[in-house]
Amino acid sequence: MKNLFWISLLLFNVQLGKSQDITIKDTETKEAIAFATISFGNGKGTFADDEGSFRFSKKLYQDVDSLFFSSIGYADLGVAVADLKPEVFLSQEADELDTVILTTELKGKFKNRKQKEIGHDNYFDCWLPTVESEIAIKFDRYDGEPTQITQLKLPIVLEDNQKSRKGKLRKFSTLFRVSFYDVNDDGNPERRSLYPSKTFIVDQTSEETYELDIEELKINIPKNGIFASIQVLGYTRPNGKLIKAKKYREIKTRSGVEKVSTTYRPLLPFTNEIEGKNTWVRRIFFNNKTWQLFDLSYNPNSKLVRSGNNDYGMGAEFKVYYRD
Repeated sequence: MKNLFWISLLLFNVQLGKSQDITIKDTETKEAIAFATISFGNGKGTFADDEGSFRFSKKLYQDVDSLFFSSIGYADLGVAVADLKPEVFLSQEADELDTVILTTELKGKFKNRKQKEIGHDNYFDCWLPTVESEIAIKFDRYDGEPTQITQLKLPIVLEDNQKSRKGKLRKFSTLFRVSFYDVNDDGNPERRSLYPSKTFIVDQTSEETYELDIEELKINIPKNGIFASIQVLGYTRPNGKLIKAKKYREIKTRSGVEKVSTTYRPLLPFTNEIEGKNTWVRRIFFNNKTWQLFDLSYNPNSKLVRSGNNDYGMGAEFKVYYRD
């Protein structure tokens, strides 16, 4: 009996040492939850792919003993590594079960309007995208009139130092997600809007402004505005599938091992040409995902903030339904 116990324990440890794909599913429907968030409880984490799957092994994440799963509309779930199974089920939050999305489709005559994006090619004044961070930009109604966002214009920077000897930019393929957030009474991002999110891929062939069509999402800006956020999910394979890889590196220093988040191309140019402040940021796996204005109170050591480049110049196109 003792021999059987030790054999079972050995097999269990061997299994944990191997990489295994875990799938996150809805408890009721048994359907996969695309791009769910997996936090490791140490300020780091990763995302599931579009099929709700991610790769985990104890060897890859040696200091991780618990995983915390979350997704919009679902109750958070913590699971000890020792209890981890090939499938993890999340339950829908009670206040989300009977939610009905009521949106009034804007009809009638409209005029196309634009908010110009602001970009540059100086990669020293850029935000370095990581999976642990999300940035949000506020949009108000154009001229105070009923407004639908039809396109987002996202400035990007493709670094010259990433060129090959032949002068061509090295290949990459990065998956991003755009989401929308309500505005609270203080003018800050609050909970995720009921509007759907959208994923898209940027690669080395993209223009300096990535134009993302979102007309099909029917994003009507409320009277107090709406936030559009951009978040990197990771690199993809040629077929567009998210690569299941560790999203941070561990570097040995004199004071111990430091975890350094992987940065992804392209870079996002920040600017000092916007009046006021319109950019909020948050850490996905840290500080309870709290949104903060991107200024010295967020990070007094940030070179971007200290240089005055504390806004992302996201632009947009609108349909504006004038009532006169």
